[in-house]
Amino acid sequence: MSQTLQKPQTVLTGEWALFLDIDGTLLEHAEHPDAVSVSDELRSLLQGLDHKLNGALAVITGRSVAAVDQLFQPLKLRAAGLYGLEHRLLPDDDVEVAGEPADIAALADEIEAELGRGQAYIERKGRVLAIHTRAAPHLLPRATQLVEQALATLPKGYRVVAGNAGVELLPLEAAKGAAIRRFMGIAPFTGRRPVFLGDDTPDENGFEAVNDAGGISIRVKPFAPTTARYGLAGVAETLAWLRGQL
Repeated sequence: MSQTLQKPQTVLTGEWALFLDIDGTLLEHAEHPDAVSVSDELRSLLQGLDHKLNGALAVITGRSVAAVDQLFQPLKLRAAGLYGLEHRLLPDDDVEVAGEPADIAALADEIEAELGRGQAYIERKGRVLAIHTRAAPHLLPRATQLVEQALATLPKGYRVVAGNAGVELLPLEAAKGAAIRRFMGIAPFTGRRPVFLGDDTPDENGFEAVNDAGGISIRVKPFAPTTARYGLAGVAETLAWLRGQL
């Protein structure tokens, strides 16, 4: 870790609720979001934690809920997708889906043409537009510039969030903290102490919400300034810590 943060306590006690980012937290990042896979061991771990917490576990991710289901199938979890623009409050509920506005679709086409197909990956996620540059890091400054310039042409209510290896355009209401607060307002989360694990800039909003609620905020591989109060060195250490909670 380049930023010194204390590890969270070895075993959490009392009534707590668990919120988990996926990429960079439960899974190592890949050059393409579809290049990751979930092991049976990870499915079993999440299923065990969900059972221990009586269902007070949810993934909070930039992926769509449909993408989460495809990744973890046949396991279905409570989930907030697209940074909270989509929700599934119960594993068997329908998903509140966010559609893609025409102006965001047009912008995605323009950016893909500008950066060149096959270099940066343009991910269309309804009202969220993500540009992944892990495979072509030299394109990140230009991708960021294009998205920032687009703010002037879009309706009000969007923001730009730079990540570890890409940049995203999000509606203001797309915030992991808001998604966590929504879950904390319903059973079986209500009255529990929230715990949130994430690894990237969009997770900071979630850390702040959890800190405000007196919970436990944990940043995975915290190489940059963070509002998280605890840290874990990487995905392997994160999974080992989660196994220790069973």
